[in-house]
Amino acid sequence: MRLLKTATHPEASPDDGNTLHRRACRAIILEGEEILLLYTRRYDDYTLPGGGVDEGEALEDALIRELQEETGAHNIRDIIPFGRYEEFRPWYRDGHDVMHMDSYCYHCQIDAELGPNRLEPHELQNGMTPVWINIHAALAHNEHTWAHSEKKGLSLQREIYLLRRIRDELLQA
Repeated sequence: MRLLKTATHPEASPDDGNTLHRRACRAIILEGEEILLLYTRRYDDYTLPGGGVDEGEALEDALIRELQEETGAHNIRDIIPFGRYEEFRPWYRDGHDVMHMDSYCYHCQIDAELGPNRLEPHELQNGMTPVWINIHAALAHNEHTWAHSEKKGLSLQREIYLLRRIRDELLQA
């Protein structure tokens, strides 16, 4: 899968030998200029649905599982690789100082109607909700949160970058 970007947080070094490697899959689902995202009240941001790949799990299987869990999507189909976003950021758990995250992004289709989701306790506590939103509005919102909010999460830069690439590449198609 093509590498879209490598981002390194100022407090993380890719050369640190004490690095946790994590793989995640993220879904890009568009209907015209509407995109299916997750709004998180705690961070006041919009993110692509998706999450961690379990040990031994194929990337596309992880994508389908995460989409079903987080959004209630069904009949997930026409899965096409979009690109990989690589990041190095601080990590203060499990005896590691740095997390190396590879986010594998896929463009796909789903049935229009979402079913019930199955969010994890921390996702519920953070106020995560699946929403269809205009991609330009979501991007403007995330950029405003980045510029003005004290509660922004470390993933916000990734989400802004990915929404810009999606807008520039997939809305023009």
